[in-house]
Formats: sequence, structure tokens, C-alpha cells
Amino acid sequence: MRVAVIDYGVGNLASVSQGLKMAGMDPVVTLDKEEILKAGAVILPGVGAFARGMDNLRDSGLIPVIHEIAARNTPLLGICLGMQLLFEKSEEHGEHTGLGLLKGRVRRFPQGLKIPHMGWNMLTGTKNHLLLRNIPAQSYVYFVHSYYVEEANLEHIAACTNYGVEFPAIVCFNNIVGMQFHPEKSSRVGLEILKNFGGLVRDVSNPSH
Repeated sequence: MRVAVIDYGVGNLASVSQGLKMAGMDPVVTLDKEEILKAGAVILPGVGAFARGMDNLRDSGLIPVIHEIAARNTPLLGICLGMQLLFEKSEEHGEHTGLGLLKGRVRRFPQGLKIPHMGWNMLTGTKNHLLLRNIPAQSYVYFVHSYYVEEANLEHIAACTNYGVEFPAIVCFNNIVGMQFHPEKSSRVGLEILKNFGGLVRDVSNPSH
């Protein structure tokens, strides 16, 4: 299936694309609006600062495109910074407005913790969701981030992780999915989660199956 990986200047594009290929998907890295809109699914990757990510999306004219993707019920996956951009606001270097597709805000980890939160950590509080099919309880995935989501709708949280505070590691709402960790760097578990996302894409593309 064709998957558009949005190239907006802050993404870890090569490893994300490779992970998608290993999960059986056909990624195309693009900034072209029509290419993005006709894709079977869309990936919003990202590393770096929230404000720069939103500025780049705005300058590229992609904010209304992403909102249209969400409204069309096209599967949309935000990874790391890409997940954070799905929410309403961030306090990273001042207050900034996000895409507002999900309720919640992004804030810095509390003082006293080593920042960034980097390395392998455990998924906890996992729900029975297709994204977590065949994923053993307390599986480890790979994180690199200094900010986390709080005040998210509890019904949207599919898995959490604890690093001084408990925070959402996977969020799901209709066709919108976010992963705070890097599935493409999370070995077998991450690959299996990406395969499960591919299953969601196929279900949307073939609702009768």
C-alpha cells in the first residue's frame, strides 16, 4: 500500500521509510499536496522543536492538508515530534499552537530528570487495541524526547510509559495514531506495531474485509 511520508524538514525520513518497507508498506517521501492526499495512509515523522515543526508545516501549506486527511478518515500516524504536533498546544520555548487534532498539551519533563529521555523504556497500561496485537505486555521500545503529552483524553491512550511521570506512548482516535517512541528504531516490537498500523490501513481501504 502507498504511504506518504511528509518531508517537512524535521523528519528522520530514511529510517522511517525503511521501517515502513520492512512492515510491508510502500513509502514515498514527499512534500507534494496531491501525493499526500491520494495516499492510503500518511506518516508525520519528526525530531526537533515543536515551533519549528509547526512553522515548517505552515510554510509548506500543509496544515489544511493534514486536517483534510483527518476529516477523510485516511490513517494518519505521527511519530515522536509528529505525535506531539497532533495536539493542541506546546510549552516548548514559549507557548505554541499545534494541529489540534487531539486534546492535550505538550510540556517539558520535570526538573531532576536526565533530559532527553533517551533509550529503551517499557510500554505499560496497554489496552486491547489492534495496534498492540501480538505485542507482549511490558514490551520495550526506543525513545528520544525532552517533552511529553499531558491532559490527553484517557480514552485515546492505548499505552503509557513512565519516566518520572506517566505519559502517553501510543494514542489512537479514529484514524489518528500517535507514537511518542520511534517504532522504526524499536527492533522486533516496533516492526510489529508498524505491521499492525498497516493492518489498520488495509481495514480502512477495504472496509468489507
